[in-house]
Amino acid sequence: MLIAGNWKMYKGPAETAEFCLALRDEELGGVDVVVCPPYVSLAVAVQLLAGTEIAVAAQNVHWEDEGPYTGEISPPMLRELGVYGAIVGHSERRQLFGETDETVALRTRHALAAGLFVIACVGETAEERERGEMEEVLRRQVSVLDADDNLVVAYEPVWAIGTGKTATPEMAQEAHAFVKSLLDVPVLYGGSVKPDNAAELLGQQDVDGALVGGASLEVDSFTAICRAATRS
Repeated sequence: MLIAGNWKMYKGPAETAEFCLALRDEELGGVDVVVCPPYVSLAVAVQLLAGTEIAVAAQNVHWEDEGPYTGEISPPMLRELGVYGAIVGHSERRQLFGETDETVALRTRHALAAGLFVIACVGETAEERERGEMEEVLRRQVSVLDADDNLVVAYEPVWAIGTGKTATPEMAQEAHAFVKSLLDVPVLYGGSVKPDNAAELLGQQDVDGALVGGASLEVDSFTAICRAATRS
């Protein structure tokens, strides 16, 4: 069971240090835990979580080692910092910054080749679900990925990201089982995961963990989700 906290554009180095120092003292149970701070906070997170079982991942990564790509960060740069992995293809990257299935594939392949662990995100919008296109969208998004020991997929229905809406456990199970029928990798659920719904979501047969957004920003709520995963 893997619980990853995606901090999005929150927590500079000072807040990250405070969070990591508190997280080190928490009992997280027998789950794998990853925190994903903004780029500027990766170094302090790596430093303060060294020697623990908590990994640090970036929120994105480029598909080249170096070059004229203003604003991008490469896999070797992340490796040099001691970063464990990266999220790729988050719905906010797709919707707000023009990420495509093709660029998700490029980022994923290059990151894996560089030795990074990758959480590749897939999921349908509210409109696509209403049109009955969930499976078609997931099939297209998953088709660009290849199974790898260092790859997990995160199913995040776009309509449940930052909206407070959450897929029912049955909806999550259905989507996860479908993704696994396409690609033999663990599948995390992402979409308004909170301490009060985590146990039921994580108790589904094909849910292998969670990609947590807002609830990962507070130590208490994040650790509560980790403990819920231990019981699932």
